[in-house]
Amino acid sequence: MALALYAPGLGYYSNASRKFGAMPSSGSDFVTAPELTPLFGRALARQLQQALEASGTDDVWEFGAGSGALGEQLLGALGDRVRAYTIVDLSGSLRERQRNRLAGFGDKVRWVDELPEQIRGVIVGNEVLDAMPVKLLQRRSGAWHERGVVATNGGFRFEDRATDLRPPVEIEGTHDYLTEIHPQARAFIRTLADRLEAGAAFFLDYGFPEREYWHAQRHMGTLMCHRGHLADPDPLADVGEKDITAHVDFTGIAVAAQESGLNLLGYTSQAHFLFNCGLLELAGGASPRENAAMQKLVNEHEMGELFKVIGFAKGGYWDAIGFARGDRTDRL
Repeated sequence: MALALYAPGLGYYSNASRKFGAMPSSGSDFVTAPELTPLFGRALARQLQQALEASGTDDVWEFGAGSGALGEQLLGALGDRVRAYTIVDLSGSLRERQRNRLAGFGDKVRWVDELPEQIRGVIVGNEVLDAMPVKLLQRRSGAWHERGVVATNGGFRFEDRATDLRPPVEIEGTHDYLTEIHPQARAFIRTLADRLEAGAAFFLDYGFPEREYWHAQRHMGTLMCHRGHLADPDPLADVGEKDITAHVDFTGIAVAAQESGLNLLGYTSQAHFLFNCGLLELAGGASPRENAAMQKLVNEHEMGELFKVIGFAKGGYWDAIGFARGDRTDRL
């Protein structure tokens, strides 16, 4: 998965394909919330502003900035409250698109290839955790195997080998069961916690708490590919030409953060988070088209329920506005 997504010159996020866009006719593969409507970034900016004030910092760090749409929305909304906006993105082609889109903000925006030893500021990542490589585990006839990839003359095939690796919770039943575990995402959170001196971090993505993620009925896992706004379950076909994702284990993210010294501010659905941040107020006077896009952000059958938001703080706990109502921390 790491090679298919990030191998220089070959991986999906290393090539020049469009990737982000609202319609297949644009040549894009999928749409993210900032691409749907700027109301998303404006609502999120209210939470980031509160976090900047609470932490006494003035820098924003965005991981996986995509087309630059979210950065544009946040910078426009936060204005002079932000001294520096730093983007961490592994894709050279996407960094070029971001530079073009954010050129009007001048030297306030910068790009880095690796994290510094110390960070002071507010971190945001929209749909970044789902693109972190996972390990596939297969329970077959009661025995657990790790699923790997073998090169063949005609391409690739899966091969399962016995392993001591297990999901973090016991899977009920004895039926065959395919799933993922997320060591890289947890390691990423631990690294951020170690480097963050003061500030906060917010991640928005699709996923579940562990008791829903490893439910007995979720026996085919969550790994999925996206291309041309269509989904398919075969990561070994057209390698490097499509996105590969897995849902986020939000319990694992929360545990890794807390074990590394971060305070959990809250966990809720994207719909609750955006409403708490004043989405309806911001949408006042919006056009019918913008209102339709907003509905996709918050409707249960669209992004409102599947997508979740989790927030952390370093250096003290405070009441984050995004989790004021509908906090689901007790479900993690």
